[in-house]
This record gives sequence, C-alpha cells and structure tokens, in this order.
Amino acid sequence: MAAPMHSESQTVAVIVAAGRGERAGGSTPKQYRKVAGRSLVAHALQAFATHDAIDHVIVVIGAGQEQALAEAVAPLPLPQTVIGGASRRESVLNALSAIGSKGGAVRVLIHDAARPFLPARVIDDLLSSLDTDPGAIPVLPVVDTLARGDGALGDTVSRDGLWRVQTPQAFRFKDILAAHRAWPADREATDDAQMLRHAGGSVALVDGDTMLEKVTHPADFALAEARHGKPAFRIGSGYDVHRLVDGDGVWLCGVHIPHNQTLSGHSDADVALHALTDAILGAAAMGDIGQHFPPSDPQWKGAESHIFLSHAVNLVAEAGYSIANADITIICEKPKVGPHRQAMQVRVAELMGVDIGSVSVKATTTERLGFTGRGEGIAAQAQVLLQSA
Repeated sequence: MAAPMHSESQTVAVIVAAGRGERAGGSTPKQYRKVAGRSLVAHALQAFATHDAIDHVIVVIGAGQEQALAEAVAPLPLPQTVIGGASRRESVLNALSAIGSKGGAVRVLIHDAARPFLPARVIDDLLSSLDTDPGAIPVLPVVDTLARGDGALGDTVSRDGLWRVQTPQAFRFKDILAAHRAWPADREATDDAQMLRHAGGSVALVDGDTMLEKVTHPADFALAEARHGKPAFRIGSGYDVHRLVDGDGVWLCGVHIPHNQTLSGHSDADVALHALTDAILGAAAMGDIGQHFPPSDPQWKGAESHIFLSHAVNLVAEAGYSIANADITIICEKPKVGPHRQAMQVRVAELMGVDIGSVSVKATTTERLGFTGRGEGIAAQAQVLLQSA
C-alpha cells in the first residue's frame, strides 16, 4: 500500500473522481458504480496502491462525497482526498496545490477514475519516459477510417499521426504545476498534457492499452463487465460456402491461388476468412459477419475479406480477449490447397496478430460427393479459442 506523503522524493498518483457521471445514467456517480465486483475508483486505486513505484495516492472527489468514497473503496484503506473544483482542470489544480503544500513531489500521474483497469506496464513506461521528457501520455493508434460528412459521406481523412489519448498522464511535478498555474483561468483544456505543451514542455508518447478504455455511457458498463467479469476461455465455430464460377483464381485465407474458376460473392468471397471471422464473432457472442458487413450494403462489394477478419479481431480485443488458436478446414476438390498451406498460415497469423503456431490450415475433399465433390463450390469451417487477455 502507498505510504503517506512526506518528501520531494516521491511519485504521487492523482485519481480524478469528482464528476457527477451524468452521461452514465442512474443516480450514483459513475466512479462509485461497480464493474467486475468493484467500483471504478476502487479498481484505479488498487492499481496505483499496489505498484512499487507509487509512493502516495490522492483521490479528488466532489464536496460531500467522503462517505461514498469510503464505501466504494472498502476494504481498501481510505486514501487522502482533495475536494474538486467546478471543472476537471480546477480539480487537478486543487490536487497539485495540495501536493505542493506538503513539500511537493518529483513525479505525478494524473488519472481519470473512469478508466478503471490500469496495467502496471503502462505506469512503468510512463515513468521511464520522464527520464527524458517532462511529460508522457499513453496513446493508441486510430485504426478506423476517418471521414468528413454532414448528412452524407465526404472525403476521408488521413490517420497518419493521429492518436487516441488515454490516462494516466505522467509529469515532472514542478513542470505540470507551473503549467496549470500559467493556464488562462477563463479557458478550459482538453487534458493536462496540452497544458504542458502550451507552457513549452515536450510530451512523450508511450503505448497505451485497450484495458484503459473509458467508461462513460451505460453501454460502456456492459462492455466493461463483459471484458473483466468474463470467463477465461470462449470457443466459436464458423462455416461458409461460396459457388465456383468461371474466373482466374480463388482467394483462400488471404492468399490468391491461380485457377480456372473463381468464387462468387459480394466481397472477394474468401470462404475461409469468412468462416474464421464468424468463428471469432461467435466465440465472443457478437453476431455474425452478415450483421457487421451486410451483403446488401454496396460499400462491401468486392471488398477484401481481411477487412472483416481484422474488424472481428479488434472487437474481441476491445472485449478483453486474445486469440489462443484457430483451426481452419477447407473443403474442395480443386484447386489443391496443400502447396499454399504455409502461405495461408502465415497470412492468417499476420492478420490476427498471433504466432504462426497458433494457426492451423487443413484441406479435405468429400470423395466427389455433394456440391464440393462436383466442383460447384468450396466450403470452409473454422474453430477459434479465445482467451482472456
């Protein structure tokens, strides 16, 4: 457990929990609501209080919330509290001023209680970055397509150099205190890192974590519960069929195989990736490929099936799972799959972000029985095991 604050040789964590959480719904401020058996603020407090590099923890609360905090963090000891202000910026400044009045600190981490699941690795990386920069923040890359629009789709926007910013944000204490005090009182800041930048300080970027997703709306609580109050393993299966027509090759497992026929479908008709995508979605109870990418939607006409697979992988990662292994069986008479099996394994492993040893690709025939035996189409089935990340 973190020690009392007593000198400038310390690293102090500040948890901002003074908001009313109105967007989350209900009468209880969201920071005091429970996910996976514990309040949001208790999860954050536990992460800091048990980390070897954190010497002291302060929780910023609203006026009159002392009892609510005590009940929310029990059986953890009640941490030091500071009463927040009318805005997040004022709340943080109140905490920084309280630290300064007790002799200051060397480093401070400022964290939102609405991000309850904080990996120790993120804390380590942030504090290491303060050896070279006065500030550091965790970020995640923007992976979705960005576009302008006003009732209708406009031009896409490049994702290069764009990041999703998370907390905690780490700073050298004297630098961030000075930045807060220099900030115009009539202007609000997007976050503490922007205030440091405004004061001329550099802010390093470190890898964030999907565990740090913010809990804001009612649906976020359901997702957080699914991610963190979840079984350790989940299994899913998928099956798909596409008709063969005249063409110049087929796509299987993201690999193009020359052939005198091709697979017919709204997208590129990669039957193996479709089965695999359904298996992943099924394991996470997130519907099927048709729900996420309706064949009636013209934007998916001719689309490469790796888009569907990557979407499914990202969804289960956001739900707190990783792919333990995948097993794909392709059922056809022709083309021969054997010569391309290793390339398929490599490609699927690359798309899912797993080791090649976690991917199996097999092929079989139906002894010339049925539609696959007659060469009318190709079928594929897949099984996937998800594990809690």
